[in-house]
Amino acid sequence: MSQTAFDIQRAAVIGAGTMGRGIVMCLANAGLPVLWLDNNPQMLQQALAAVADTYAHNVRQGRIDQAEADARVARIKPAADYPQLADVDLVIEAVYENLELKQQIFRQLDATLKPEAILASNTSALDIDAIAAVTQRAPQVLGLHFFSPAHIMKLLEVVRAAKTAPAVLDAALALGQRMGKVSVVAGNCFGFIGNRMLNTYVLEARKMLLEGAFPYQVDGALQGFGFAMGPFRMYDVVGIDLGWRARQLDGVGQDAPEVQIDNRLCESGRFGQKSGDGYYHYEPGSRQAEHDLQVDALVLQVSEELGYRRRDIGPEEILERCLLALVNEGAKILQEGIAQSAADIDRVYLNGYGFPKDQGGPMSWADVQGLEQVRQRLQHLQAEHGAHWRPAQLIEELAAAGKGFAQA
Repeated sequence: MSQTAFDIQRAAVIGAGTMGRGIVMCLANAGLPVLWLDNNPQMLQQALAAVADTYAHNVRQGRIDQAEADARVARIKPAADYPQLADVDLVIEAVYENLELKQQIFRQLDATLKPEAILASNTSALDIDAIAAVTQRAPQVLGLHFFSPAHIMKLLEVVRAAKTAPAVLDAALALGQRMGKVSVVAGNCFGFIGNRMLNTYVLEARKMLLEGAFPYQVDGALQGFGFAMGPFRMYDVVGIDLGWRARQLDGVGQDAPEVQIDNRLCESGRFGQKSGDGYYHYEPGSRQAEHDLQVDALVLQVSEELGYRRRDIGPEEILERCLLALVNEGAKILQEGIAQSAADIDRVYLNGYGFPKDQGGPMSWADVQGLEQVRQRLQHLQAEHGAHWRPAQLIEELAAAGKGFAQA
């Protein structure tokens, strides 16, 4: 199929939740007509109204004029069923994270859409190959992982499945450019680039709560380094209950010591900003995270119940463990070819995860420290905390050759 066959001029989005809304706006803002489908017509109507409200707000703020707002709203049309999507060039699925559900949607799309249409999933972690496998058009399936809120966040992870055609990847990158995104190509693995690294970073933060730190101390150390927000403030913004509900659904990881504080917060209705309480307290109508002594008491109680002997953990240790967890996982991602370069990993972290701009991203930061130094610190952590700290093979090789990630 020729390159020109993948000219994306008309799009569709499946799912009218938070991500679906943001993605629809990204497409409409870039001048594309968008058909919008959700199996709940009432939810779709609410979503259309919410999008119109967002544009009206942008007019009041002077970001766009009324004519532009009207044009954007006019590009978005509700669709009643799959056959209405038959002629679009691209469809982006943005339903919740459930592989079976996504596969079912992709089977329907594959059966209904014109043969040259591209099918994309906005999954943040699931296996794109497993989604592509249920279709007859695997070369035209890929991941387009937008970050929330999608119409504001700059980053777009373009996830290349095993069979994704180069021309399809090019079309997706051209669309990313048209939407004003910073697009980074990622290989297919659990969590891709950003969330795979984030998981290791958050795991360290949670372990330190059990070992002796409090949420405000962990966040304070990372915000002091320049992060937009620490991991626990981030969870309050995203909603602590998302992970909790997912663990309850699939029954995986619910008993791990590291998530017991989350579980207890959620069991008492503390879901984050949206409920007024999470790791922090929020006054009605405020997004100001306030230190909550009840949370400190809960952290103390859970860690003691689990048999931890708490100790003082200073900001230096917090920073070192969180940053080196990112760097070591980033090295593995590079080594496996999931990311094309260290610069791409840094772009993901600068544009999607609030990494301090002046530090250049986690891999640049590691290069400034020197990889020999990084290797030694990882070995020290391995001796103290176990095998998961073993330096990645790539770090060993680059350190031995006196090189940095920039030369990898």
